[in-house]
Amino acid sequence: MGHVSSEKYTSFMEKLVRFTHEEPYNRENYVALIREICNDYNLAKGVTEFYATPMMEQRGIGESLCDFDNGKGTRILLRLRIITSAKAVIIGTLYVEANGDEYDETDVQQLDLMLRIIIGFVSRMRLMRKVEEFGFYDMDGYRNYRAFARFLDVNNTENKLGGMIAFHYDMHNFGIINREIGRANSDIVMHQYYNLLNRTIGEDGIIARLGGDKFIGIFTPELKEKIVKIFLGTNIGYGDESGNKVRVAVGAGLYELPNPFMMKVYGDIMDKIMMASSIAKKKPNGGVVVYDDSMQVEKERVKRIQSEFTNAIKNEEFAVYYQPKVDVNTGRLVGAEALARWIKDGRVVPPIEFIPVLELNSLISKLDFYMLDHVCADIRRWLDEGKDVVRVSINFSRKNLIDADLVKGIINVIDSHNVPHEYVEIELTETTEDIHFNDLRCVVNSLREKGVFVTVDDFGVGYSSINLIREVPWDVLKVDKGFVPEKMDDENTANKLFAHVVGIVHDIGIECVIEGVETKEQLEIIKKNNCRIVQGYYFDKPLPKTDFEERLYKKVYNI
Repeated sequence: MGHVSSEKYTSFMEKLVRFTHEEPYNRENYVALIREICNDYNLAKGVTEFYATPMMEQRGIGESLCDFDNGKGTRILLRLRIITSAKAVIIGTLYVEANGDEYDETDVQQLDLMLRIIIGFVSRMRLMRKVEEFGFYDMDGYRNYRAFARFLDVNNTENKLGGMIAFHYDMHNFGIINREIGRANSDIVMHQYYNLLNRTIGEDGIIARLGGDKFIGIFTPELKEKIVKIFLGTNIGYGDESGNKVRVAVGAGLYELPNPFMMKVYGDIMDKIMMASSIAKKKPNGGVVVYDDSMQVEKERVKRIQSEFTNAIKNEEFAVYYQPKVDVNTGRLVGAEALARWIKDGRVVPPIEFIPVLELNSLISKLDFYMLDHVCADIRRWLDEGKDVVRVSINFSRKNLIDADLVKGIINVIDSHNVPHEYVEIELTETTEDIHFNDLRCVVNSLREKGVFVTVDDFGVGYSSINLIREVPWDVLKVDKGFVPEKMDDENTANKLFAHVVGIVHDIGIECVIEGVETKEQLEIIKKNNCRIVQGYYFDKPLPKTDFEERLYKKVYNI
């Protein structure tokens, strides 16, 4: 004989099904129903667990919810583990007393079906909340730029920013730490350092990651001495043994906001902390630089680049370098990325010296269109010469998205050279701007309608990664080089994360390009994960046009 009548079981099922469609959700009524079910079936405890991914489950990073517990549940009666289509893991467990009643097959079948309904309901409710969280956290659990921007907006509206201290930092010599203790331990160090700052800053401020080892934030003035002390160097532990520690210092730029202060645009703060940090990170041992209007050297450098830029464009001082993209299965050259190099007085100016400066205003847009024009001219000539032409990607800063005629301008340039649209790929890159997805989606859709391929760059960096692939229909996704593991190790976190990222890309049917491939072992890892297209120094650095044309002629690399 079962614990409840068939009529009571039917009533429970009807109520549970009703909850799956109820809007708004009434948690008090839901908990009351769960307790009634547990009491009628003589259950001692019911627990549901939620993990965003199987890897998070392995690491024990998730949520656990217990709506009924009489303190006597020691024996598991039923346990269900379900992986949703979004790869979230939901676990439901029912406990009974060790010497309690026996449960017949009918009881177990009834409880199994009800538990499945509960798990489905919990999955939907928690996934809805996770979608919100994904907007303000990156894949590694750090707050992202969107969270930082929201904090600024709220406090600016309430006139609370005056007197606060904003910052931007890069972790000093983190590449050396990475090589010494391994990427997995380096990730732990980065998280521990972030957590230390987060605890120190508290709820009256915020810290967020821009990408890689670059972080931004803001804190109250009374914390300045503590924060600066951490920036200048502190011991951070990692691994299982407390004795494993490394010294971490950063190159940090601070901006002490005037009081009163009213932010008009994010650049009122971002420009200053970025300028200060660019000076700080050049110091041999890291350091802290406070923004000051007297920073004439850096300011003059920025002004000089900006003033020289227009003439440099007119004089065609910018050259197009091409970095090949290679099919790892055949060794064939299947594409290329166009990269800008400034040839000034016989010297190649590294992009890091001028791109960040051009990003400070709309000058970057002029360079983007200059590059598109020259690439299309090259493609047209290659076609006329009968070369086997490949698709070329051109970087476009998201600064361009404020241009209502962006798509029209791109198509006009392509058509002016009579280049078939399928040979052009527009690669949208990260900036420090918070761009609304509606603007981005509109541009991507419009370009795709015109037959132009569109790529999202730096997947996995900053807040955008999850929402970008969920809301925007990309043709190509470039996995950031920070995700490419250095060694073949199936148990290594970096390898698991890489496999997970690539799996997501494959599942949604987007063409995947892996950048930053430098070693044979990395290439084998990429092959193992069924990735086909790569670019990186293992095959070629960015090449001058004439050298790339030789690659077009030969077409095949030795694998």
